[in-house]
Amino acid sequence: MREDELATAVVEHFEAAFDDAEISLEEPYDHYGNRGAVDVYVRTAPPERVSYLVELKADPAVRMASGANEILRQYRRMERYFYADDAHDLRTRLARDGPGVHLLLLFAPTRKCVEHVFEHRRLYGSVDPDLTIDGVDAERKVAFLVNLDDAASGGLGFLSVNGEVGVDSPAFLKAVPDGSQLAAAIREADIDLEGADGGSETS
Repeated sequence: MREDELATAVVEHFEAAFDDAEISLEEPYDHYGNRGAVDVYVRTAPPERVSYLVELKADPAVRMASGANEILRQYRRMERYFYADDAHDLRTRLARDGPGVHLLLLFAPTRKCVEHVFEHRRLYGSVDPDLTIDGVDAERKVAFLVNLDDAASGGLGFLSVNGEVGVDSPAFLKAVPDGSQLAAAIREADIDLEGADGGSETS
């Protein structure tokens, strides 16, 4: 599974889930030499303007990365510099219900990604979901994509690994949809659901 396949599913989901959403692929940012690109950038229509910054990781990216730290550094760079770029604006809205920005790090539902996330689950699980950006409430979500086949109808799912439920917990496994690609990947993955220590990297 490639990242362009994931991007297609994410775009289809947001097109179906929101009317008149602005969607950009590979949205660049540049703040005093701190350059990068967001895989998918979405802004919902006014008046409830909400932004989604999406970083996608499939098997090739996981294979090439030196570990979870490298992936998290890229994710945090997006958080730190995207709205510092003058080309992007973020406006406070007192009446907004919920976060105004969602920072999504989304993994493909594959055996390789499952093994990677499980190995480094302590690091990914330690990502604090809550923050503010320029006074706007925001949310960080590290998750597996699920229900890819339902993306065109707005049914794409995001199964979080940095919430209250650990990726190796019975509650997480119970939340995995039966018959899904993620369920198959978990069955095929070389993981120990009973007691691996989550890797030795530190953030």
